[in-house]
Amino acid sequence: MIKQTIISTHDLEIGFPTRGARKSKKVVASEINVALQKGQVVCLLGPNGSGKSTLIRTLSGLHSPLKGSIFLSGKNLSQFSIRQTARKISTVLTDRVTIGNLSVYELVSFGRSPYTGWFGSLTPKDNEIIEWAIESTGIKPFIDRDVMHLSDGERQKVMIARALAQDTSSILLDEPTAHLDLPNRVEIIRLLRKLAHETKKGILLSTHELDLALKAADNLWLINMEGEVFTGTPEDLVLDGTFESVFEQDSFDFDRTTGSFTLHQPTKEIIYLFGDEVAVFWTRRALEREGYRVSQSNGTSLQIEAVHRNGRFEWTLVNDHEEFICTSVGALISRVQKIRQSVDMEG
Repeated sequence: MIKQTIISTHDLEIGFPTRGARKSKKVVASEINVALQKGQVVCLLGPNGSGKSTLIRTLSGLHSPLKGSIFLSGKNLSQFSIRQTARKISTVLTDRVTIGNLSVYELVSFGRSPYTGWFGSLTPKDNEIIEWAIESTGIKPFIDRDVMHLSDGERQKVMIARALAQDTSSILLDEPTAHLDLPNRVEIIRLLRKLAHETKKGILLSTHELDLALKAADNLWLINMEGEVFTGTPEDLVLDGTFESVFEQDSFDFDRTTGSFTLHQPTKEIIYLFGDEVAVFWTRRALEREGYRVSQSNGTSLQIEAVHRNGRFEWTLVNDHEEFICTSVGALISRVQKIRQSVDMEG
């Protein structure tokens, strides 16, 4: 498929002008060269304070760039009026809707304002697009409710529906899963991916959901605390170490083999773990939480086989020539700890 670029930048520098007698600026990130393609989901990731929100706002025209250029379908953003930009880019920010006495349908309808004006009447075509946005986001069951009476998850879907009603080629979202519980976070990410691939819109979202981003994004934009931006497929950025370096912290480590973060450095002995894939995954998490290193090759004094038998999981722990059967992860951890204590006492 031929890639079609919707938004691109050339040597973009983002930040804020500072007040004072001498003109100066606070640079957040510079030399940004990125491209959002049609039908693509891009997740913008980075530590707190790295400039994710500033980049989203700058790309959408809400902040002026300090230097460099932003292009919409090859044309410089500075050449677009506010209304023209609103017909190209729709933005969903983290700001909560605080307007009362406004129905869901009315809020979604505001997405048509770049075409009708704030007080313009809706045409049959406008109503058709609004209905499509409502159907696409699954909010029809509560379109008559007051926006203030919605849950956080419902409200976020409404804001995405408003962005869809705006009928732009791209949607930029700043932390769309903030304040949501896990099921709603997963649902919103799934919805955005579905919309991008079905409508061929380019969707860029900033998020702290690292695990979900690795699974759902077609591409990642990683921004580090030095203001550098790296782009690529999630797998390439993990394999070449870029992902790990951007989120490098003393308190946790990124495990390339599982695509997840570990909270503690392993300090205890190596355990050979093998068997049922599901059981191994969750057993490994428990062992690493306790500080053990988990190996995928034999040759260790502690060996664990995890199996799924007769509708339940079971673990066989072998230490030297002793063998123990455990029927839960909790019992397994307790047995491993007892073995370690006995070894420490003998030492």
